[in-house]
Amino acid sequence: MLSRGEQARICGVQGDDAVAVRLMEMGLVEGQTIEHLGAAPLGDPVEYSVCGYRLSLRLSEARRVQVE
Repeated sequence: MLSRGEQARICGVQGDDAVAVRLMEMGLVEGQTIEHLGAAPLGDPVEYSVCGYRLSLRLSEARRVQVE
């Protein structure tokens, strides 16, 4: 998981189910830069910037995105 304001390069998405496919369709693909923008008051969902837009993900979804 990234800290708020931290950026990283995506190196993959775990799994081969419908959720993994949907995450990749939303731009979470290898080589893209992702930035953690913040989180809801209770920590879920979390907001990221990727491909020039903002994306909110559940923690369970965000944990599937592998970064380096």
